[in-house]
Amino acid sequence: MDFNYNVLIVDDIVDNIQIAMNMLKEENYNLTFALSGEEALSLIELNNYDIILLDIMMPEIDGFTVCERIKNLPNYVDVPIIFLTAKNDIDSISKAFSVGAVDYVSKPFHAEELLSRVRSHLELYRSRMILKNNHLTLQVKAKEEKERLLTELEEGQKEIIYILTELIESASPETGHHIKRVSQIANLLAEYHPSINEEDQNTIFHASPMHDIGKVTIPKFILAKPGALTDDEFKIMKTHASAGHKFLKNSKRKILKAADVIASQHHEKWDGTGYPHGYKGEEIHIFGRIVAMADVFDALTHKRCYKEAWSIEESVAYIKKQKGTHFDPQLVDIFMEHLDEFSAIAKT
Repeated sequence: MDFNYNVLIVDDIVDNIQIAMNMLKEENYNLTFALSGEEALSLIELNNYDIILLDIMMPEIDGFTVCERIKNLPNYVDVPIIFLTAKNDIDSISKAFSVGAVDYVSKPFHAEELLSRVRSHLELYRSRMILKNNHLTLQVKAKEEKERLLTELEEGQKEIIYILTELIESASPETGHHIKRVSQIANLLAEYHPSINEEDQNTIFHASPMHDIGKVTIPKFILAKPGALTDDEFKIMKTHASAGHKFLKNSKRKILKAADVIASQHHEKWDGTGYPHGYKGEEIHIFGRIVAMADVFDALTHKRCYKEAWSIEESVAYIKKQKGTHFDPQLVDIFMEHLDEFSAIAKT
């Protein structure tokens, strides 16, 4: 027998308590008693009991009310309560079970009857607690395993993006430095955007290097052309946004799905004059709007095969001028509020 079971006996008659304690003492339970419902509730607040033996007919607060109050306590939802009472009518028995009791013993009772009832319910309670704790342990382990698998999947996505980024660099005259700076600028815009949480910010940072993945389908002579593109060449160049979508559209993974959105929408414009869909305003996903501005700002401030680098001042003036036409006005405001930080990225 487990010597650590804590038993509370509640009865307003001392003799009844003494009889019950004499019957139970041979089991080496830790016995405590209360002479009223109020006293019992006070003891329960301060101690942990494994079973409660409760009388019904007590002054001030009867046993039914005490039982209901106990069962409303989170720590006592599963603790067994046995009524020990002289009342043996059907209504009392029914009410006892309705308020949460697990058993009902009518006075006078025999020692073996009481011992058997108490022993059985304590064993059931212990078994229930073991199962409950095991279930919680399994839940924790399952959660940890799920988090581990999700982390592995995310790391796998990042590895794929790293490999594809190298492919972009090999196919396009735009350097890896441009890709890194766009990621940093996009990350900073996301950090200061009031509706973007930390998880989405992290997703944008890792997905934005894929914004030009579709350029691997564009002929080299167009990508590397030192001057302005012809109308036909520009039509071909514009297909890189749709091509990026074709590469990424079938993925169900978070970062790659975000990369799909960014690749297909980072040339859309706030006023609807962009490509490939002509989306307007908030029809453009916030990820696409963010990377659109990050891409343009970095492209302006650095030399390309078809242009010289603009100064920071010239580039900022262009961004301001395009507020509400090319760019999301809220993003332009964020850009201007933290201009020093964006300029520092452009200079790296």
